[in-house]
Amino acid sequence: MYGTMRADAARNLAGVLRAGARLLADDPSTPLAAIASAAGVDRTTVHRRFATREALLSAVFEAKLDSSGRVLDEARLTEAPVAVALHRYVEGIVPVSREWPVDTRRMMRADPSADSRARAQSARLDAFVRRAVDEGFLRGDPAWARAVLDQLISTAAYRFPDLTPPQAADLVVETLRRGLGG
Repeated sequence: MYGTMRADAARNLAGVLRAGARLLADDPSTPLAAIASAAGVDRTTVHRRFATREALLSAVFEAKLDSSGRVLDEARLTEAPVAVALHRYVEGIVPVSREWPVDTRRMMRADPSADSRARAQSARLDAFVRRAVDEGFLRGDPAWARAVLDQLISTAAYRFPDLTPPQAADLVVETLRRGLGG
């Protein structure tokens, strides 16, 4: 996304995307001018890059998907032992959730490309949870385990913002393990 931009332009874009994510998560009708102000840039800077709020929202979702994809890769869900991969995933995804608090499901209905990426990422996590069940780390229905995992991550990320990512990962993994453990 930042490609060959000047450093200041890349910083401005990153600031606009983060401010947009934060403000649009609270109020999807937030004007671009308010996002520009929160990002510390001129309104024309935002309008030059994003013609509409929907275009900015699309860029926010792409940034969130990029970050989520990196977390999935770094967790090594298919190679690492289940407990290690799960901890890595949660420790990585909690800061992503906090940085990009927008609900991607809403965007998925309007953006086929983002929807495809999100579905592929979700499938990777589904396969990992099935592996955790198959290997006896978790028990029960993989779909239920996945739903519980998602809720635990959301709870750690948003309701307990003072938890560090490692603390959040410890708590989520322990809660998931004791609640669904074999």
